Amino acid sequence: MTWSSALRKAARDGLTIERTKLTPVVAARGALGVAIVVGVTLWLGTPALAVSSAFGAFSAGLVTFQRSWRPRPVLALAVASGLAVSTFLGYLAAFDPVVFGTLLTVWTLLAGMAWAVGPVSGLVATQTIAVMLVTVTLPTSVMGALHHAGLIAVGGLVQAALIVLLPVRPWGVQRDALADALAAEADYARRLRHDPQALFDPQPLMDAREAAELTPRQARSRPRQLGGPRGVAERLRPVLAALADPVLGAPAEGPERDRARDLLGAAATVLDAVARAIRWGKPVKLPEEATAVLTVPATGPVLHGAARRSALRLMALLGDAVDATDEPVRRTTARGGHEHRHLLRPSVPRLVPVALRALRREARWSSPVGRHAVRVAAVVLTGYAAGTALPWGHAYWAPMTSVMVMRPDFGQTYSRGVARFAGTVVGVAVAGALMAFTHPGPWVCAGLAVLCVGLMYLLMRTGYSVTSACIAAYVVFLLGIAGEGWSQTIEARVALTLLGGLLAMAAYALFPTWETPRLRDRLADWLTANGHYALAVLGAFARPEERKQRRVREALLDARAARTAWEEMAGRALTEPVRHRGLSRSSERAAEAALATLGRATMLMEAHLPDREAEPSKGVAAFAAALEAALPAAAEAVRDRRALDWTAPHEALAAWRADEGEEGVAVRGSELLLDALDELATSLSPGPGGRNRAARRP
Repeated sequence: MTWSSALRKAARDGLTIERTKLTPVVAARGALGVAIVVGVTLWLGTPALAVSSAFGAFSAGLVTFQRSWRPRPVLALAVASGLAVSTFLGYLAAFDPVVFGTLLTVWTLLAGMAWAVGPVSGLVATQTIAVMLVTVTLPTSVMGALHHAGLIAVGGLVQAALIVLLPVRPWGVQRDALADALAAEADYARRLRHDPQALFDPQPLMDAREAAELTPRQARSRPRQLGGPRGVAERLRPVLAALADPVLGAPAEGPERDRARDLLGAAATVLDAVARAIRWGKPVKLPEEATAVLTVPATGPVLHGAARRSALRLMALLGDAVDATDEPVRRTTARGGHEHRHLLRPSVPRLVPVALRALRREARWSSPVGRHAVRVAAVVLTGYAAGTALPWGHAYWAPMTSVMVMRPDFGQTYSRGVARFAGTVVGVAVAGALMAFTHPGPWVCAGLAVLCVGLMYLLMRTGYSVTSACIAAYVVFLLGIAGEGWSQTIEARVALTLLGGLLAMAAYALFPTWETPRLRDRLADWLTANGHYALAVLGAFARPEERKQRRVREALLDARAARTAWEEMAGRALTEPVRHRGLSRSSERAAEAALATLGRATMLMEAHLPDREAEPSKGVAAFAAALEAALPAAAEAVRDRRALDWTAPHEALAAWRADEGEEGVAVRGSELLLDALDELATSLSPGPGGRNRAARRP
């Protein structure tokens, strides 16, 4: 992709407005928190205090709308604490430009590294930089700085209190995540009826797993409907695929295929009913037609062999899903009893060592997060110096724009820069016109500012340009409370926003972190993870008496994480103006399809794992050993652009079939594995005859 194409795409992405589900009640609650803080400080204090206190309530409300599975009050309190500390430290260093510049650089560097912990942590850290830049212009003494820091913290306390006192659909995000996972399984079952090779996006299942991770306090109050269906949904996916597959399931044509289609359709109906019940906290209502299909027929088309085992397993799992949704979850009591196991999420204090390990892992020059931290620190310092030298005042607007639009990847940084400038122009134009024609007083400005906050919370997910317009209007009305001239506000805001956006874009162009050259490394990681998943499943066939379901489960989770990491990196690479450097777009797509097929073949085998009493297979063990030996060399070959060699696994499979003459699930699944690995080798074959010829990424 050329620079002109990349810039056009970034502009389109930044100006795109999405249609999404709105949450007016939640938005009104967040706006109420800002209104309470601004109104009380304006009534009991001064306009300057009202302006300062608004930042805490605004930022605390903003972070509670982010995609996070932690309790919303905890998020509000965390961001309020960070804002208060950054405000006070900023004022202590504000007496000298050199000292303040040093503090700002160090703080921004650490905030940039916070993206290593997660996107929510990165956003919270970004907010602390913005508030440090703004509020240091307000206090006049140490006690004044403490006063302002306390007001900002109070804003977060108010938002947290409102979330507790005015709950809106408690556990709503967890309910939606689990319901979305079950609905995705239902959609998958419907597509399998007509396309046995249909692809499945595991992201809903991954989101449901993250949502199921609870702190001990959350575990004590979790609704019973969220306790069991997620595990059933995880086990359902391979069973659905195995039933539909013409090699390891029902035949491609005939009465058995018709029966399989009926079972898949009934499964989709049941899963949709369970998803609706979980989403809205109601009992499961099953249609009679679906219940009739999910019974073993006395006459008519009957499945045989592996397809029959899959069908019986499917019926049992669907029954478990309905029972887990309707029946209360059993917990351990002081007198004993049963406990429903749940995934543990570290509490905020225990999250500190996790965050430190993430920071150490990313604290290197080759890390995208580490380079982002250096880049954003340099830009913020440059923007603050440039804003101070310009005659408009409000020097913080340029670096604040830079820090709000900059992200560790190229596409987001440029699209957010365009969206920020366009939204700012619209927002200040509308707000400036209202200020010019109506000349509102402080209380009216406060009301208009709260209205803009409510609109921003409501429309936040529609696009960053809409969010920027609401924020720009909010700032105009907020400064109107303190009596700032609207014309000067518009001029300074637009000019400094443009300056900050240009600095952010220029920094990425001069000091980039491209994802495209790292695609082969990520592809090798995915191959390794998928290979370990296949080895875990093959090991269960080779030694049934030593079968460890947890090993298979952990390998599957690693494979999913590797696939997600690849897809995210490949998506970001598509927006970059960089040559492919060894992996063309056609090779990339073919390799992705091959590895997805490899994972699917392993999943089909997982659906038919043998019992512990089954006889071990020497052929499976030999094939697994050959595959395990070839896997590290294949991963290195992917990284080094060399040809992949699967000769040893092929020879092991041929010997296995010749010695034992088996034609069961293990043999057929192993054939599918090798077919996928051969397709991967073909897609990455170097030289003019292969697909991996030099070309520019489209």
